[in-house]
Amino acid sequence: MKKIKIDEVKKLREKTDAPIIECRNALRQSQGDEKKAIEILRKKGLEKAGKKKERETKSGVVVSYTHADKSKGATVVLLTETDFVARNSEFQELAHEIVMQVTAMDPKDIKDLLKQNWIRDDQKTIQVLIDESIAKFGENIKVEEFKRFSV
Repeated sequence: MKKIKIDEVKKLREKTDAPIIECRNALRQSQGDEKKAIEILRKKGLEKAGKKKERETKSGVVVSYTHADKSKGATVVLLTETDFVARNSEFQELAHEIVMQVTAMDPKDIKDLLKQNWIRDDQKTIQVLIDESIAKFGENIKVEEFKRFSV
Protein backbone atom coordinates (compact mmCIF):
# COMPACT_ATOMS: atom_id res chain seq x y z
CA MET A 1 0.00 0.00 0.00
CA LYS A 2 1.31 3.43 -0.97
CA LYS A 3 2.08 5.73 1.94
CA ILE A 4 -0.13 8.83 1.78
CA LYS A 5 1.66 12.11 2.44
CA ILE A 6 0.06 14.92 4.41
CA ASP A 7 0.57 17.27 1.45
CA GLU A 8 -1.58 14.99 -0.72
CA VAL A 9 -4.31 15.01 1.92
CA LYS A 10 -4.17 18.82 2.22
CA LYS A 11 -4.34 19.23 -1.55
CA LEU A 12 -7.38 16.95 -1.79
CA ARG A 13 -9.05 18.76 1.10
CA GLU A 14 -8.53 22.12 -0.61
CA LYS A 15 -10.13 20.79 -3.78
CA THR A 16 -13.10 19.08 -2.14
CA ASP A 17 -13.67 20.69 1.30
CA ALA A 18 -14.14 17.16 2.63
CA PRO A 19 -12.99 16.39 6.19
CA ILE A 20 -9.29 15.52 6.49
CA ILE A 21 -9.99 11.97 7.67
CA GLU A 22 -12.30 11.39 4.69
CA CYS A 23 -9.62 12.71 2.32
CA ARG A 24 -6.99 10.45 3.83
CA ASN A 25 -9.29 7.42 3.63
CA ALA A 26 -10.23 8.17 0.02
CA LEU A 27 -6.56 8.51 -0.94
CA ARG A 28 -5.76 5.22 0.77
CA GLN A 29 -8.67 3.51 -0.96
CA SER A 30 -7.58 4.90 -4.34
CA GLN A 31 -3.91 4.09 -3.63
CA GLY A 32 -2.94 7.75 -3.94
CA ASP A 33 -4.82 8.46 -7.17
CA GLU A 34 -6.31 11.93 -6.67
CA LYS A 35 -8.95 11.62 -9.41
CA LYS A 36 -10.20 8.31 -8.01
CA ALA A 37 -10.15 9.78 -4.49
CA ILE A 38 -12.32 12.71 -5.63
CA GLU A 39 -14.79 10.26 -7.17
CA ILE A 40 -14.85 8.21 -3.95
CA LEU A 41 -15.56 11.36 -1.92
CA ARG A 42 -18.23 12.45 -4.39
CA LYS A 43 -20.02 9.09 -4.14
CA LYS A 44 -19.80 9.19 -0.37
CA GLY A 45 -21.18 12.71 -0.34
CA LEU A 46 -24.05 11.70 -2.60
CA GLU A 47 -24.86 8.82 -0.26
CA LYS A 48 -25.02 11.23 2.68
CA ALA A 49 -27.11 13.65 0.63
CA GLY A 50 -29.67 10.97 -0.17
CA LYS A 51 -30.25 10.30 3.52
CA LYS A 52 -30.96 13.98 4.23
CA LYS A 53 -33.47 14.65 1.43
CA GLU A 54 -36.52 13.91 3.56
CA ARG A 55 -35.63 16.42 6.27
CA GLU A 56 -37.72 19.58 6.53
CA THR A 57 -36.39 22.81 5.03
CA LYS A 58 -37.58 25.91 6.91
CA SER A 59 -34.93 28.54 6.14
CA GLY A 60 -33.32 29.82 3.00
CA VAL A 61 -32.78 32.70 0.63
CA VAL A 62 -34.51 34.43 -2.23
CA VAL A 63 -32.01 35.48 -4.90
CA SER A 64 -32.37 37.32 -8.16
CA TYR A 65 -30.18 37.81 -11.19
CA THR A 66 -30.44 40.04 -14.24
CA HIS A 67 -28.37 39.24 -17.34
CA ALA A 68 -25.84 41.89 -18.39
CA ASP A 69 -27.95 42.90 -21.40
CA LYS A 70 -30.95 43.46 -19.08
CA SER A 71 -33.20 41.39 -21.37
CA LYS A 72 -33.72 38.46 -19.00
CA GLY A 73 -33.49 37.57 -15.36
CA ALA A 74 -34.79 35.23 -12.70
CA THR A 75 -35.56 34.75 -9.02
CA VAL A 76 -35.00 31.54 -7.09
CA VAL A 77 -36.10 30.43 -3.62
CA LEU A 78 -33.47 28.02 -2.23
CA LEU A 79 -34.28 26.38 1.09
CA THR A 80 -32.25 24.62 3.77
CA GLU A 81 -32.88 23.43 7.31
CA THR A 82 -31.39 26.26 9.38
CA ASP A 83 -30.74 29.96 9.08
CA PHE A 84 -27.12 29.23 10.06
CA VAL A 85 -26.56 27.52 6.69
CA ALA A 86 -28.83 29.98 4.84
CA ARG A 87 -26.55 32.84 5.94
CA ASN A 88 -23.40 30.99 4.88
CA SER A 89 -21.65 32.63 1.92
CA GLU A 90 -21.13 29.28 0.17
CA PHE A 91 -24.86 28.50 0.39
CA GLN A 92 -25.63 31.94 -1.00
CA GLU A 93 -23.14 31.33 -3.83
CA LEU A 94 -24.98 28.08 -4.61
CA ALA A 95 -28.22 30.05 -4.83
CA HIS A 96 -26.54 32.54 -7.16
CA GLU A 97 -25.27 29.74 -9.42
CA ILE A 98 -28.77 28.27 -9.60
CA VAL A 99 -30.44 31.60 -10.44
CA MET A 100 -27.87 32.16 -13.18
CA GLN A 101 -28.66 28.67 -14.50
CA VAL A 102 -32.38 29.50 -14.59
CA THR A 103 -31.69 32.76 -16.41
CA ALA A 104 -29.41 31.15 -18.99
CA MET A 105 -31.15 27.84 -19.62
CA ASP A 106 -34.88 28.60 -19.10
CA PRO A 107 -35.92 25.29 -17.48
CA LYS A 108 -39.64 24.50 -17.69
CA ASP A 109 -39.92 23.32 -14.06
CA ILE A 110 -37.82 22.30 -11.04
CA LYS A 111 -37.47 18.71 -12.23
CA ASP A 112 -36.10 19.97 -15.56
CA LEU A 113 -33.74 22.38 -13.78
CA LEU A 114 -32.28 19.61 -11.61
CA LYS A 115 -31.55 17.43 -14.66
CA GLN A 116 -29.77 20.19 -16.59
CA ASN A 117 -26.01 20.22 -16.94
CA TRP A 118 -24.52 23.06 -14.93
CA ILE A 119 -23.47 25.97 -17.16
CA ARG A 120 -20.04 26.21 -15.48
CA ASP A 121 -19.23 22.48 -15.59
CA ASP A 122 -21.15 20.27 -18.00
CA GLN A 123 -19.88 17.19 -16.18
CA LYS A 124 -22.26 18.02 -13.29
CA THR A 125 -26.00 18.43 -13.21
CA ILE A 126 -27.68 20.97 -10.96
CA GLN A 127 -28.86 18.03 -8.82
CA VAL A 128 -25.26 16.89 -8.32
CA LEU A 129 -24.25 20.46 -7.45
CA ILE A 130 -26.99 20.57 -4.79
CA ASP A 131 -26.14 17.08 -3.51
CA GLU A 132 -22.50 18.09 -3.06
CA SER A 133 -23.67 21.07 -1.01
CA ILE A 134 -25.95 18.84 1.08
CA ALA A 135 -22.95 16.66 1.86
CA LYS A 136 -20.80 19.70 2.65
CA PHE A 137 -23.31 21.45 4.94
CA GLY A 138 -24.94 18.35 6.42
CA GLU A 139 -28.41 19.77 5.76
CA ASN A 140 -31.12 19.18 3.21
CA ILE A 141 -31.23 21.78 0.42
CA LYS A 142 -33.93 22.18 -2.18
CA VAL A 143 -35.09 24.56 -4.85
CA GLU A 144 -38.55 25.57 -3.66
CA GLU A 145 -39.51 27.66 -6.68
CA PHE A 146 -38.20 29.89 -9.43
CA LYS A 147 -39.47 32.40 -11.93
CA ARG A 148 -37.73 33.52 -15.12
CA PHE A 149 -38.47 36.83 -16.85
CA SER A 150 -37.55 38.01 -20.35
CA VAL A 151 -38.44 40.78 -22.78
